[in-house]
Amino acid sequence: MKLCRFQKDADGDAIRIGLAVDEMTLADLTAGGIESITELLEDDNAVARVEALTDLPTLPLAEVTFLAPVERQEVWAAGVTYLRSKTARMEESDFSASAYDLVYQADRPEIFFKSLPEKVVAPNESVGIRADAKWSVPEPELALVLNSRGQVVGCTIGNDMSSRDIEGENLLYLPQAKVYDRSCAIGPWLILGASEEAIREWIIGVKIIRANETVFAGETSLSNLKRSFDELAGYLCRSQTFAHGAILLTGTGVVPPDDFTLAAGDLIRIDISGIGTLENPVLVV
Repeated sequence: MKLCRFQKDADGDAIRIGLAVDEMTLADLTAGGIESITELLEDDNAVARVEALTDLPTLPLAEVTFLAPVERQEVWAAGVTYLRSKTARMEESDFSASAYDLVYQADRPEIFFKSLPEKVVAPNESVGIRADAKWSVPEPELALVLNSRGQVVGCTIGNDMSSRDIEGENLLYLPQAKVYDRSCAIGPWLILGASEEAIREWIIGVKIIRANETVFAGETSLSNLKRSFDELAGYLCRSQTFAHGAILLTGTGVVPPDDFTLAAGDLIRIDISGIGTLENPVLVV
């Protein structure tokens, strides 16, 4: 089941909840009484509740503006969860290499805060690269969606923008490399009802387009994610409460080569086979 937050182009600022009917059409769940994604995440019978709705109005996707499927959820992130990510992080800096190697093997994962909900970038809005960074990359990631009880109830697509030169200079600079204006994009679809077994069969890929040419493309299987969903969610929720739930980015397994950096005007296109496409242009912030 594919959900979204959207605005009708003809209606102005009213935020509505939608259900994908097919690749071209959306059903308006708000017309059926569903006013937020959060209320569905908190409902153990959310899928059945949505399926029970009938005679919902529909509209073409071409007539809506997608919003990020984030309401009051904090966004957090896990790092070094793919072997490729561990290798890339070790290549950033000899100084920090041993730390990344150790955390990949450790029982406790690396987890860090990424974004307040109001700062999350929506689909088709611009993500940012830091003006004081020289080596910036997107990080295409599966994002787990947790309810207030810490249960993984859905998933979506995330882009964990990263300044690799800043992090590589000193691992204590991680917050500056990861958390800044327009550093996190999420959406457009939120999937409910998919099992971890099914999700791990999906492929995640990224393309970076510059002047109408693809300058980088790569993909990996979500089966390469080292840690289980419940393990990551469990560590996030240790000694933590999330009254409105949370979103947890699960790390990246697709990393551009070391001689590549994003530039203003680039277009980042992230695909997850079971979800859809998150697309954002790039600007300097």
